[in-house]
Amino acid sequence: MVGGQMRRVLYLSGTRADFGLMRTALQRAAAHPALDVEVVATGTHLSPSHGHTVDEIRAAGLSVSAEIPIDVTTRTTASMASGVGECLQGMTRVLAQRRPDVLLLLGDRGEMLAGAIAALHMGVPTVHVHGGERSGTVDEPVRHAISKLSTWHLVATDESAGRLQRMGEEPARIWVVGAPGLDGLTELANGTREDALAALGLAPGTSFVLAVFHPVVQQADQARVQTAELMTTLNHLGLAVVWLEPNADAGARGVLQALDEGVLPRGSLRVRHLDRALFARAMRHAAVMVGNSSAGIIEAASFGTPVVNVGDRQRLRERNANVVDVPPEASALSTALDQALRHGRFEAINCYGDGQAGPRIVDRLVQLPLDASFLEKANAY
Repeated sequence: MVGGQMRRVLYLSGTRADFGLMRTALQRAAAHPALDVEVVATGTHLSPSHGHTVDEIRAAGLSVSAEIPIDVTTRTTASMASGVGECLQGMTRVLAQRRPDVLLLLGDRGEMLAGAIAALHMGVPTVHVHGGERSGTVDEPVRHAISKLSTWHLVATDESAGRLQRMGEEPARIWVVGAPGLDGLTELANGTREDALAALGLAPGTSFVLAVFHPVVQQADQARVQTAELMTTLNHLGLAVVWLEPNADAGARGVLQALDEGVLPRGSLRVRHLDRALFARAMRHAAVMVGNSSAGIIEAASFGTPVVNVGDRQRLRERNANVVDVPPEASALSTALDQALRHGRFEAINCYGDGQAGPRIVDRLVQLPLDASFLEKANAY
C-alpha cells in the first residue's frame, strides 16, 4: 500500500495457457489488502471456438475490467502481426482509462508485447514474469523484446536471471521467484486415476497419451505434415490419445486439417479445451506426454511424467530429466515414445521452482518501487 492507497495491478491475459499459469498468483494478489487486481482479457479468451475462457477468469473470482477483441480465426502470420497492432490499440485505451500503477505480463506472446509497448509509452511500469528464457522460434525474440521494454523482472530460474543480466538488465531489477504455474499444481491434480479417467471421458483402466501440439510460426506451412507424422506414430503405438487442439497461431489450420483428415487410435479423444485442474490431472496420469507445449517442459516434471518434446518450438528451454527431444518424423517419434513408455515415471524433481512463486510475486508487487525514475532504463553494459 502506497500512501494509504491500494496499488492497482492490471494483468493482461491472452490465452487459457497464460491464465492457467498465473491463476493462483493472481488470486493471492487479489486477496492482499494492499493490492487491487484487475484482468484485461484478449485473444482466444473471447473466442467461443476456443472455449470462451474469459468465463474461467471470472469464475476464479477475478475482475475482468476490459475485453480487447482481436482476430484469432484467420490464423496466418499476417493476422498474428495485425493482432499485435489491434492489442496495442486496445491496451492504449485501457491504460488511459484504468490508469493502473503497474502492468503485469507473462511470457512471450504478441499480446504481451503489445501491452509492454503501450505501457512504456504511457508511463506505466511493467513487471514481466518468465523473462530471460530460451525457447527458439519466434517466441524467443518476442520474450526478450518484452524484457527490454519492462521495468522489473520476476524470473523462474537462476539461468534466466543470468541471461537477462547478459542482455544488459540491471541485477537489482531481477528477482528469481520460480515458475508460477507450479503453485498448487500437484494439489490441483489430486484424486484417483480412475476418477481422472472418468472426468476425461476415458474407459476405466485406460493407458493414454496426452498430446498437445502447436504450430511453429516460422514453419506454419509444415504444420499439417508434422501433425500427420505424429498421428501416424500414435496410431502405430496403439494407446488411446487425449489430443488437446492447438492455439490460434499461424499454422493452426494445418494442425486442425490433419486432425480432420486422419484418425486417432480407438478410445481416443480430441478436445478443444481442458480446464486447468483437468489438464493437471491428465498430465499426472498420462503414460507419456507428447507435443511441444511449455507445460511438458515446465510442469510435467512435477509429476515425473515422461515427455517427448517434438520439433523446434521448445528446443532451447532448460530441461528436466523427464524430457527427450525429437524431430517431427515418424521413425524418431516412434523410437522416443517406445523408450519413454519403457522407462516409465521419473522422480518428481523440477528445476523451475518449488511451487511457491505466488507469495514471492505478491511480495514484489507490494514492495517494488514504481515511481517514474524506474522507467528510465539503460543497458548495464
